[in-house]
Amino acid sequence: MKWFYIDTSITDGDRRQGPYSIDEIRAFVNEGKIKDDTLVWHSGETDWKAWKDYPEATEAPEPTEEEILQQTIETILQNRLLRKRYAGFFIRANAFIIDNLILSVFGAICLYLFSFAGLVDISAVSEIVNQYLDNPASTELVSKALDLPGMSTFFTVWSFVQAVYFIVFHAISGATPGKKLLHIHVEMANGEKLSWAFSIFRFIASIVTQATLIFYGLGYLIVLVDPQKRALHDFIARTRVVHDVIKQKENTEV
Repeated sequence: MKWFYIDTSITDGDRRQGPYSIDEIRAFVNEGKIKDDTLVWHSGETDWKAWKDYPEATEAPEPTEEEILQQTIETILQNRLLRKRYAGFFIRANAFIIDNLILSVFGAICLYLFSFAGLVDISAVSEIVNQYLDNPASTELVSKALDLPGMSTFFTVWSFVQAVYFIVFHAISGATPGKKLLHIHVEMANGEKLSWAFSIFRFIASIVTQATLIFYGLGYLIVLVDPQKRALHDFIARTRVVHDVIKQKENTEV
């Protein structure tokens, strides 16, 4: 279909311009050469009409091959950014170490408060710690520590603090400070945020995973072979540990 338009800037002679394709006409519209009231005609029409009266004036133009290619590339990149990248064993282990360093600072403060209150003999605790550093494989030191006055109470408080730490952070933001620093978080298998109930359930399930340490830590080591990088407690609670979308974008740009 051939299109023509009346160029009002021409004051002498034939002001009819054309023939053009509809894409060229639209380009003239974008350039301001053709306005809403510019007279336009195409083959098949009986008379000239203002451009605004043509259906083509309000229809979205067909995308060019270059635009289609650009849209395809953008879609592929967007899907790549949104695709789940599961957090592996080592990054999860590093996050766990960071969290336990934070908890250790609080534990040390709590232990000194117990000592200040006369509930714990800090010198006896220090002696057991030194024995542990000399012989980490000893299985008797835990029993000795529990036999010290006030230590059973301390361990009870310490266990409660650990539970609150992991449950609250996972329920509120899906990630503990250690996970946040490494740009990973926990979510449900369907991608939804953890509820308080599932955050509690996942923590209880993690105790089961810790119990597998007597079997060479198989509950943790399955992360190395599972396609979705799940530990035993992830299987039980139906959760996944994934990289944050922002981090994925940074990796893509690099």
